[in-house]
Amino acid sequence: MMLPNYENAYVPESKLTGYLLSETHAVGKAKAKYFRSLGYAENNIDQLKQDILMIAKSYEITNKFETNFGLKHTIDGQLSTPNGSVVRITTVWVVEPPDDRPRFVTVYPV
Repeated sequence: MMLPNYENAYVPESKLTGYLLSETHAVGKAKAKYFRSLGYAENNIDQLKQDILMIAKSYEITNKFETNFGLKHTIDGQLSTPNGSVVRITTVWVVEPPDDRPRFVTVYPV
């Protein structure tokens, strides 16, 4: 099953700049080290955004569960990274009523 309303999925820029690529964020700095090693940085943040969105639009849901914030979905997929490697990742998306657009929450290596 594909992510419901995947064509309207979005990635808040603050998740990229303030979390995934932040070398000072308490939780995100380990992810920043990982994603920077793959060639992602501030100068190609749009590519990271598009690569994450491609996972939501191209792969099926691997898991879904209800939370206090809404319905969360996980989607595993592959990224072709700026440094030329291909990696498997898990993305997490949430749909928070009344907004039916899937919002990107986080990502981690498989």
